[in-house]
Amino acid sequence: MTLWFVLALMTAAAVLTVLWPLVRSERNRRAGSDLAVYRDQLEEIARDRAAGRIGEGEAEAAQVEVSRRLIAAADAEAAVPSAVPAPAAARRRRAIAVAALVMVPLGASALYLTFGSPSLPGQPLAARVAAETQSIQSIIARVEEHLAREPNDGRGWEVIAPVYLRLGRYDDAIRASRNAIAFSGETAERQAALGEALVTAANGAVTPDARAAFERAVALDAKNIRARYFLAMLADQEGRPADAAASLRAMLAGAPADAPWTEFIRSELERVAGDAEPPGGSDFNPRVMVERLAARLKQDGSDVEGWLRLVNSYTVLGERDKARAAVSDAKRAHASDPEKLRRIDELAKRLGLEG
Repeated sequence: MTLWFVLALMTAAAVLTVLWPLVRSERNRRAGSDLAVYRDQLEEIARDRAAGRIGEGEAEAAQVEVSRRLIAAADAEAAVPSAVPAPAAARRRRAIAVAALVMVPLGASALYLTFGSPSLPGQPLAARVAAETQSIQSIIARVEEHLAREPNDGRGWEVIAPVYLRLGRYDDAIRASRNAIAFSGETAERQAALGEALVTAANGAVTPDARAAFERAVALDAKNIRARYFLAMLADQEGRPADAAASLRAMLAGAPADAPWTEFIRSELERVAGDAEPPGGSDFNPRVMVERLAARLKQDGSDVEGWLRLVNSYTVLGERDKARAAVSDAKRAHASDPEKLRRIDELAKRLGLEG
């Protein structure tokens, strides 16, 4: 209550400071304004003449001009009456001042109490962001506590899996997706979610485990878009861009008119269709395309994405020795870039190519 009383006094003081001229009479506000200025000018001219800063002729001319203005101002003040009789004008000004003094604080308080949050303390932006982040972490912690007590809650694992994925907790996302399948049953969506987690953890490479998850998803639901897309990317990853393009075209051909993912698929189709289909079409040996990629990277090893595709492609083809050699070559090519080295090491770890 003391705080509110102090704030009310501060508000009243501020309003009175602004409205004080309204409660003064018109005569008081005008008195000493123009007349005082002209008198000061006459005194200044006299001082300048005495000090020798201006000549006698200039001083006399200036005094005549200022005196003329002084007389005119005095005559105007005496001749012009107030538009409103003084008592009435004073009463009106005081009424306005009192109304403002009362209504402004009351109006502001009413608006704040209606639309504001009087009991909520103010916080800077950084504090609010930190509070929201802490809130998310606390929610995750509560879910994890629940799952620790109820580890067979497949729905809980399914809910938290994509949260882990967005937070970059890839191992946790994979574990949660596997538990969702184990405790809630196998569906196309759950298998596709597991596959996506595996791909994200492998820096975008479709690993053998991810491939198995996507193929299982398509077996359960041939229209599952997520699984079909990643299988198309696997074809491109293995050096079969024509097969990848055909898969993407099939997805677009069967897409609903308002499907939100069609623009993304079109952009991917443009990318993979840029490579000409090799002789023999889809029967062409993918190893030839992989070796072409390897040859290109030996000439120009700056493409870390190319190295990641090459390592994964060798792994898919069962040529693990070549995959390990590609990891070593990729590390040498990017020895001065810690971030790229980290991505290469992470992929090697995911694929079991360490050592």
